[in-house]
Amino acid sequence: MIESVIASPEVVHYICKRFGIQMSKKLGQNFLIKRTVVDKIVQAADLEPGDAVLEVGPGIGTLTQGLAQSGANVTSVELDRRLLEVLDTTLEAYDNVRIVHGDVLKVNIPELMDYKPFKVVANLPYYITTPIIMSLLESKLPIERLVVMVQKEVAERMIAKPGTKMYGALSVAVQYYTDPYIVMDVPPKAFLPAPEVTSAVICCPLRSEPPVKVHSEAYFFRAVKAGFAQRRKTFSNTMKTTGLSKERIEAILAKATIDGSRRGETFTLDEFALIGNAWYELEQEDSI
Repeated sequence: MIESVIASPEVVHYICKRFGIQMSKKLGQNFLIKRTVVDKIVQAADLEPGDAVLEVGPGIGTLTQGLAQSGANVTSVELDRRLLEVLDTTLEAYDNVRIVHGDVLKVNIPELMDYKPFKVVANLPYYITTPIIMSLLESKLPIERLVVMVQKEVAERMIAKPGTKMYGALSVAVQYYTDPYIVMDVPPKAFLPAPEVTSAVICCPLRSEPPVKVHSEAYFFRAVKAGFAQRRKTFSNTMKTTGLSKERIEAILAKATIDGSRRGETFTLDEFALIGNAWYELEQEDSI
C-alpha cells in the first residue's frame, strides 16, 4: 500500500514506473505533483466531513487523496481502464472513495450521487473541459459548487466581462448558472508531464436563481448563441444565423429596446435576457 503523499514528483514517477503508465495525450492526462495545489483546491471546495463529491478523471489519485483526507464521500469517475488498478492501490487506505469506470458525459450522475446535493471537484482533461462544464450546468443537477482546474485561458473566458476579448457564450452561460472566481494560477511545472500552458483553479458556486429573469432559457441561449456567431458583425446581422427574417429581427430588437448596430460581445446578461424575452413573447403572440 502506498501511504505517501501522491502529489509529489517522486511518488508520481514511482507509480508510473511500477504500473507501466504512459500518459495519454489523447485523454489529456497531466498528473499533479504539487501537494500545495491539491490543498488549495480542497480548501476552495469548502468541504465538510460527509459532503458528497463528484470527481472527474482522478488519474492516479493525486487530488482524490486530498479530497478523501477532508472526510468527504468521494465518487471518482475515470474513463481510462488502465488506471483502475492503480487507483485501487493508491487509494487503498480510504474507505470514503468510490471509483467508477465510465465517461462522465454518459453516466447517470443523479443515480451515481444518490439523488442528493453534491460538489464537483476535478482536474479536468483540457481537451473536453467546456463540454463537461456545460453538461454539468445544463443538466440542472443539485450541484452546490464546481471547483475545477482548467487552462488559464478557459478560466479567464469563464469570468470575462462584456466588451472584452475573452467574453463569449461560455462566459454568459457560466455566469448565468454560477458566480465564478479564479482561486489561483498553476504553472506547468506543477504537473507531470508539464503541459504547454498555464492552468488555473476556478471556483463556481451555483446560484440559487439566475441573475436575470428569463421567460424561456431556450430563447435566452438562442440569443446568446446568435450574439457570438460572428463576432465582428453587428447583432442585427448575426441574428440572421437563426433563420429569422429581417422584419422579425427588427421587431425583436424594437421590443427589447436594443440597438442592433452593436456587436453581441458588448451585451450584458440583462440585455441578452431582454432579447430572449422579446423573441419569446413575439413567438407566443403568433401562436395565439
